[in-house]
Amino acid sequence: MVTWIKTSFWSRVARIILRNRILILILIAGVTFFLSTQWKYMRFSHTEANLLPYNHPVNIEYDKFLNIFGEEGNLIVLAVKDSSLFTVKNFNAWNRLSKQINAFPEVDIVISTQNLQKLVKNNKKEEFELSPLIEGEINNKSKIDSIKQELFLKLPFYESLLYNKETQTVRTAVYLDKDIVNTSVRKEFILNEFVDIIKNFEKETGLNVRVSGMPYIRTLNSQNIIDEISLFILMALGVTSLIFFFFFRSFRATFISMITVIIGVMWAFGFLGLLHYEITVLTAVIPPLIIVIGIPNCIFLINKYQQEVKLHGNQAKSLQRVISKVGNATLMTNVTTAAGFATFIVTESKILKEFGIVASINILAIFILSLLIIPIIYSYMPLPKTKHLKHLKKKWVGGFVNWMENSVKNHRVAVYVISLIALVTSIIGIYQIRISGSLIEDMPKGAEFFDDIRFFEKEFDGVMPLEIMVDTKRKNGVMKLSTLRRMDEVEELIKETPELSDPISVTNLVKYSKQAYYNGNPNYFQLPTNQENNFILSYAKKSSDNSNLLKSFVDTTGQIARITTFMKDIGTDEMEKVEEDLWEKINKVLPNDRYNVTITGKALVFMKGTKYLVKNLVMSLALAVTLISIFMAFMFRSFKMIIISLIPNILPLIITAGMMGFLGIPIKPSTILVFSIAFGISVDDTIHFLAKYRQELGANDWKISKSVYKALKETGVSMFYTSIVLFFGFSVFMISSFGGTKALGGLVSMTLLFAMLANLILLPSLLISLERNIANKDVMKEPNFNVLPEEIEKETEEEKE
Repeated sequence: MVTWIKTSFWSRVARIILRNRILILILIAGVTFFLSTQWKYMRFSHTEANLLPYNHPVNIEYDKFLNIFGEEGNLIVLAVKDSSLFTVKNFNAWNRLSKQINAFPEVDIVISTQNLQKLVKNNKKEEFELSPLIEGEINNKSKIDSIKQELFLKLPFYESLLYNKETQTVRTAVYLDKDIVNTSVRKEFILNEFVDIIKNFEKETGLNVRVSGMPYIRTLNSQNIIDEISLFILMALGVTSLIFFFFFRSFRATFISMITVIIGVMWAFGFLGLLHYEITVLTAVIPPLIIVIGIPNCIFLINKYQQEVKLHGNQAKSLQRVISKVGNATLMTNVTTAAGFATFIVTESKILKEFGIVASINILAIFILSLLIIPIIYSYMPLPKTKHLKHLKKKWVGGFVNWMENSVKNHRVAVYVISLIALVTSIIGIYQIRISGSLIEDMPKGAEFFDDIRFFEKEFDGVMPLEIMVDTKRKNGVMKLSTLRRMDEVEELIKETPELSDPISVTNLVKYSKQAYYNGNPNYFQLPTNQENNFILSYAKKSSDNSNLLKSFVDTTGQIARITTFMKDIGTDEMEKVEEDLWEKINKVLPNDRYNVTITGKALVFMKGTKYLVKNLVMSLALAVTLISIFMAFMFRSFKMIIISLIPNILPLIITAGMMGFLGIPIKPSTILVFSIAFGISVDDTIHFLAKYRQELGANDWKISKSVYKALKETGVSMFYTSIVLFFGFSVFMISSFGGTKALGGLVSMTLLFAMLANLILLPSLLISLERNIANKDVMKEPNFNVLPEEIEKETEEEKE
């Protein structure tokens, strides 16, 4: 009775679709038009992906820092390492460049040789004053040599900020307006004005200007991502369409499939705009994900339609059976895949929630589009010609199916041995996987700005900001000499850490004040003694210029100070070791009962976010496995069948993780989705195979071997087509200049092959080997839900006879 009701339901669905074709096409066109109007609301994220929940302690600490000191990632640095910079023409041009940049409204301040200020003592007023290092144009080389000598030998306050004394590299620091750093204004300024002015300077002087800093890196990197998204969608569509045509040898089948997938991609962008979600490192993979899910739907529907046409030649009956039979199975595969991605919604991470919502919505949307568009368009077309059906009897495809059948029938022991070896080897590889929390690891290694990052790491020890915030718990507590000395001890450790640049803090300013008090003698660039402190502070309190400088390092109450350093591109393990060493020193020098200390900054937040993402991935995968297990239990009402069905789904994931370990591919936001995509696809194949297998059991008096081989022959071709199309489709991403995109494409491609072989060889082998344990009614009862309606199948068998 239940089976008849479900069969009747899908028969009614088929009639509704085929009787309302024009109305449905108008509705699809209307929805597509509406969603296309939402594209204008799409926007790329102008900040690094925040992988942590808003209420996470690391985010709370970072937000507290921003509220006190403002955006810390607003620094762009320019540098020249060339002795010809110190000619009259080039040095004046370098100074003019700083003035030109400083004139833009998007720029807050520029610190360079052009406007560099010296701190000097005014004995009459008993205060410190700022005096310019350079005044006006320079007319002779001797003046430049004098400036150079004074900068490198007498102004240690600016060392690491504006120059490298050993290599004589000169740097300019450009601080953008903090209000525009995380907006589209930053991108427009850098791409349309800043880059051009640098190129003009290089053309005028012949000097090679190195440019870096987080705003600059983020802008150029995001532009590369934008360029590649459209490129890879087009290439993925092109490659999959060629492979699709090679299999089906039908322009109409290829055309219909591509139209379906393209509309699905349009809907995906539309939903992103409708929900006002930013395109992030995760949501950017949704358009190609739609191709991943859409192409298998098309293959199964079109392949079934052609099988039905070949069987009886009745178009109306063929289309009705496509919807009735494959529609039900495809719904289940898409629902389970969507459920797997929907597990991200239960996490507390905003970026994960948004990805889970949009991915699950669009997976269901592409199912609906496939089920509606393919039968309706075919209903307006003539029946496929004989040449279009030849692929169903291709010798090499039949040879592949026979090879699988032979492996299952005669080489099951070898199948188990190979699977076991793969499992053990992969587990060894998993122990070699590292987690990467690097902000720049995925960036294109061949890009000019990536070379500049390495340049600044070598010359100035990094560009990624790391901040230490020291709360003295009392007003004006920062300027106490005891506090300054404690901070200086922490800074000495930072100087000794090769992964970190020399720190910048209020202690540098106090040291510079002492140097100025002693008439600029660089030997006195140090913290004052107790006796000196009173005299120097009396000068400093009268100096308005000095108080302005303090604002960058100390809050308005004088209670909280910051220590700024920059970090090299190091792995998560090294970063954690650096953090551990810092905390060990901080806990000794700045005890908790007297100071509240926070270590924060974009680099640290991103690392913590990556680890949080990995933790949530494990939870999401566990939840997805649970949901699939529940579905299998509902479908087969057999615990043993649940275990059997999960093995070919989990094994490809383990093999993929093992490959990542052996190949040195780290776990990071760009590669973490490999597991979700792989699991979703392998589950689809399992459901298709087991659905047909369950159906064959009823038709063959519960003879497992016979049912397995019949299911293998019917589903093997479609699953093989699907896997090959997706393998080449994802392989396109391997030409990407981004390491993460390249790894994602290669890993998913290989995982698809593992999943196909596991479902077509390992799964049938397990079913036959465990025949005695699962062949009775107590183990595998009448299911609660039939994925494929049996009545129609029986009718087909009768027609065959």
